[in-house]
Amino acid sequence: MKEVFQGFDAPDLLVGLGAPDDAAVWRLDDDRALVVTTDFFTPVVDDPYDYGAIAAANSLSDVYAMGGVPFLALNVAALPPDLPPEISAEILRGGAEKAREAGVVVAGGHTVQDKEPKFGLIALGFVDPRRAFTKAGLKVGDALVLTKPLGFGVTTTALKQDKVRPEDLAEVVGWMKRLNVGAAELGRTFEVRGATDVTGFSLLGHAQEMAAASGVQVRIAFEAVPLTAGATHYARQYIFPGGAHDNRAHFGPQVTFEGQFEDWEQLLLFDPQTSGGLLLGVAADRLGAFMAQAQADGQAAWVVGGVEAGSGVRVARDQVG
Repeated sequence: MKEVFQGFDAPDLLVGLGAPDDAAVWRLDDDRALVVTTDFFTPVVDDPYDYGAIAAANSLSDVYAMGGVPFLALNVAALPPDLPPEISAEILRGGAEKAREAGVVVAGGHTVQDKEPKFGLIALGFVDPRRAFTKAGLKVGDALVLTKPLGFGVTTTALKQDKVRPEDLAEVVGWMKRLNVGAAELGRTFEVRGATDVTGFSLLGHAQEMAAASGVQVRIAFEAVPLTAGATHYARQYIFPGGAHDNRAHFGPQVTFEGQFEDWEQLLLFDPQTSGGLLLGVAADRLGAFMAQAQADGQAAWVVGGVEAGSGVRVARDQVG
């Protein structure tokens, strides 16, 4: 496979603009390819250290979503000139310590002034090009496994509205700071080929991207989707970020809800996530061993659906099976 970029052949660009994915992949040789990605955003929590750690985990997640192992990063930051230096330092410290946890060297970066803080990483990793994950890798019969619960968007929006319960915020911050390294390692062990991470486009949005890229239909079992403790509480109050409505407007025409669903239940599946989990297509004959290994490793994993012939996304209330 190769890409054609701006009118000339780029045979070593294995993943790029031609088939958009979570990161670009450039082949170095038969055994190694370089995974390159960048991401940054405005604060989703008040604590600057947590913000930096979440932003770093989110940036590194795109390397994991391609089946890669990150090794090098650069900071990207936009900081207000009147922001106290100790706050800026905490943001950078949070990012640096999360990168170190991942075995990643932060080798520098770039900072500009802006009215609102923004922070993230340019991240580089290595992957075996023959074993890379892509959105186009789903096969009919695969089970869909999610490695973090949903509810991050509604909970951080409740924080912005001063309506969040402290225990709910603590739970969500813990999940958002968690690296997807274990999920990627499991995917490589069990030869997963179809994967993405669930972030701003929501579970249904990213599932639709995979369905379209793979030429299949994705089935989601609503009752099997894991939720954070406060997700339903905030969703029932319609404490949704604007991105949830944008996601439904954009991806909704390709999503079919079978049976009776409350409007807030539908929106919850369109809730944008920050530093969400991986969505992995696991071959049916490997699913039992995959889930057993996940439990042994202490890696969260839920079977939330499957892959069928067809197109788009189908959501039913029933459990998987």
